[in-house]
Amino acid sequence: MTQTSSFHDHILILDFGSQVTQLIARRVRESGVYCEIWPFNNADIDKIKAFNPKGIILSGGPCSVLDDGSPRAPEGVFSLGLPLLGICYGQQTMVQQLGGTVEGSDHKEFGRAYVDILADSPLLAGSKWNKGTQEQVWMSHGDRVTALPDGFEIIGKSEGAPYAMIANEAKKFYAVQFHPEVVHTPHGADLYRNFTHTICGCSGDWTMAAFRAEEIRKIRAQVGSGKVICGLSGGVDSSVTAVLLHEAIGDQLTCIYVDTGLMRAGESEQVVSLFREHYNIPLIHEDASALFLGQLDGVTDPEAKRKTIGRLFIEVFDKCAGEIGDAQFLAQGTLYPDVIESVSFTGGPSATIKSHHNVGGLPERMNLKLVEPLRELFKDEVRALGRELGMPEDFIRRHPFPGPGLAIRIPGEITREKIEILRKADTIYLEEIRNAGLYDAIWQAFAVLLPVKTVGVMGDDRTYDHVCALRAVTSTDGMTADYYPYPHDFLGRVATRIINEVRGINRVVYDITSKPPGTIEWE
Repeated sequence: MTQTSSFHDHILILDFGSQVTQLIARRVRESGVYCEIWPFNNADIDKIKAFNPKGIILSGGPCSVLDDGSPRAPEGVFSLGLPLLGICYGQQTMVQQLGGTVEGSDHKEFGRAYVDILADSPLLAGSKWNKGTQEQVWMSHGDRVTALPDGFEIIGKSEGAPYAMIANEAKKFYAVQFHPEVVHTPHGADLYRNFTHTICGCSGDWTMAAFRAEEIRKIRAQVGSGKVICGLSGGVDSSVTAVLLHEAIGDQLTCIYVDTGLMRAGESEQVVSLFREHYNIPLIHEDASALFLGQLDGVTDPEAKRKTIGRLFIEVFDKCAGEIGDAQFLAQGTLYPDVIESVSFTGGPSATIKSHHNVGGLPERMNLKLVEPLRELFKDEVRALGRELGMPEDFIRRHPFPGPGLAIRIPGEITREKIEILRKADTIYLEEIRNAGLYDAIWQAFAVLLPVKTVGVMGDDRTYDHVCALRAVTSTDGMTADYYPYPHDFLGRVATRIINEVRGINRVVYDITSKPPGTIEWE
């Protein structure tokens, strides 16, 4: 159990491998209730009792309860006397483990469906889910419940799920076949709030103001009079980490900003100005652009680029840290999704899509202890904390930017000339997005300089220049994403500006690939 969670009511989510389990946690936290996600097979009853949750949610998952060896909730959770809420697979394993029946069905439901509400329940109280009405939900199941355990009653049904919503009111056990956490169930958040507040009795007092005060106490207790080093990337996570640490321990903190030469236009100057001048935080600004660009000369493989940048970052950071001397702690902007994803619910390794660049390897190399004040937070909560700390709004709203920087937005060989071309195109693109009032509607937007040239005509002259690809996606957490549907006149305006103002580009295209099957970045 975390120190922060111990100050508040909290909910435990047992994960059976659903791709949207994180969204359950986000819905719970949005209502002011702290929660944690644990793999179902890493949650013995003694550990659960020590966590002392007010209620437990069983997530969805990709397996069938009819398969041998499929996941099960720890048997003891049904005798703890705690309220339970099962979601999709969570409903099916609850029903089967308590003596009901789950069967395969020829009538599968995937996507939008409608549930007829048949009975009143505390799970629905005061919400849009009223007896006699019909609610839109999002389904994703092949199996379905066909017989209820003793003590359960039906609350709602759909065409493909006769027991789409069920309850054992005496034991405060509830379960639904659909996914209330996704946006395609428009009023799903009401169900989570009723479960956490009405049924479990949570007070909803977990706020960023409370987190800020508690985390400052926690940092001071951990660090004492020791020195802390924080690596600034220029992104939101490391920046919020640094400001929170400085508020907690003042000049015991020194930040290191390694300038790789691969940042966007004006970004390094903005970071240095914000932390040195605005916050007066001790900062080492190491311009290592010549080293990075020299080592990347001729490197074209995406993984080789990432590994080269990661290795050099550690070497340069280590050198800068040596100049500080006598530091005992290294601060990182680790977030809760990083913590969750480090443990597979099956216990096995997950596929590596691409290497990630952070300060991995530094704690061991430098013999430092880690300080990770954001490891309980999701990205939107980090931004909320940034606002609580009074950080500039345009800074904390910034789109994510990859650790390797522009290197992975230039497929193929990297040169200074290509970096400058891309910087100019990217600046124009982001400027037009802001002018159109679209920046906050987009999760991430950027330009890519492609390793191909095409013939063009500018004036009366033939050109043979680079192609620029534009990318913009919408997402809630970066795990899945869809392209942003710009109006054609907007794309035309951006393309015209880039071609007219950036020497070296004569063609612009727009990437309409979703994730999956693509990734957000090109490399």
